[in-house]
Amino acid sequence: MTLHTPTPGTISRRGAAHLLATAAFTAMMPVDSAAAQGGGQPSAPARRIDLHHHFLPDFYREALAKADLLKADGIPGTPAWSEAAMIAMMDDLGIDKAIISVSSPGVHFGDDAAARALARRVNEEGARLAAAHRGRIGFFASTPLPDVAGAVEEVTYALDHLGAAGVIFETNFHGVYLGDAQLAPVYAELDKRKAVLFIHPTSPDTSCGCAAGGQDLGLGYPAPLIEFIFDTTRSVTNMVLSGTFARYPNIRLLVPHAGAALPILAGRIDAIAGMLAQGARHAPPPAMHEALRRMHFDLAGMPVPHMLSTLLAVADHSRIHYGSDWPYTPVPACHALAAALEQTPLLSPQLRNAIMAGNAEALIGKTP
Repeated sequence: MTLHTPTPGTISRRGAAHLLATAAFTAMMPVDSAAAQGGGQPSAPARRIDLHHHFLPDFYREALAKADLLKADGIPGTPAWSEAAMIAMMDDLGIDKAIISVSSPGVHFGDDAAARALARRVNEEGARLAAAHRGRIGFFASTPLPDVAGAVEEVTYALDHLGAAGVIFETNFHGVYLGDAQLAPVYAELDKRKAVLFIHPTSPDTSCGCAAGGQDLGLGYPAPLIEFIFDTTRSVTNMVLSGTFARYPNIRLLVPHAGAALPILAGRIDAIAGMLAQGARHAPPPAMHEALRRMHFDLAGMPVPHMLSTLLAVADHSRIHYGSDWPYTPVPACHALAAALEQTPLLSPQLRNAIMAGNAEALIGKTP
């Protein structure tokens, strides 16, 4: 892979951040020894369906700017995005279809009415893009949570009228984590429709009691570095231990980044939850290992080899899916990540092709 460096003196701060991210991703990617020695690379899968793919229309970027959130989660700036760039990226990566969604910080910046309006506009833009690129684009609908009534209305509209492929939740909504009982009306709507629920990490809420005195859990580092992984783990564990995941069995839960830390912590969670339940009058919550077998996972991020090997040990292999995380992951890094999946000996050719496309078709339907 060749990294094209801009002319000296022309690189922007955003460009520098992307170059650093690309270099870091590329340096950490395992290299197939035969390919590195000129022995050729494994053939790429015939098709790819991307379930972790973001979009940032101009009106959404303007809303972030108005709320002073262009540097949300400690990242130095939001990446560039355009409809044309999205299609060009898909063509470059060989992506047949992408299910697009709005990333952290979502659409609720403190005002319920504004969040309802922004969620509706985001979802209608997703539907427009899906219609303009029929068969290539789908979308996960945003909701104005923690505004529960507004979220129920938006779930109904997006799934029943706009044709959304599912719904996206952040891992917390201003401190409301995903096992919170107040979300029950929204889960009921999703369960009734057997909807796909894609979870995306956001910065942890430091007022939630997770850290004494509301201290910075990320220790001053950007949240995606470590806290995105921990907040996903925190929130999905909350869903399972609260019984939320069991109460809504028709929801098809899609967990990002190879399950975050859940696969490695499942045994610990089961053991301690079991000890805490001893002597209690209520039944213990469903085992985390059992819940993981029912969840879906995307492979955005850097899962090869360590996270992927752990995920394969606990997940249903028919529920693992490709994800690029573009544009927050730059195109060269997307290539490196895809190449790592194509080259890893952890995946048989049949499983690799299923992860790249077949499993997603079973989840969201076949691409026309």
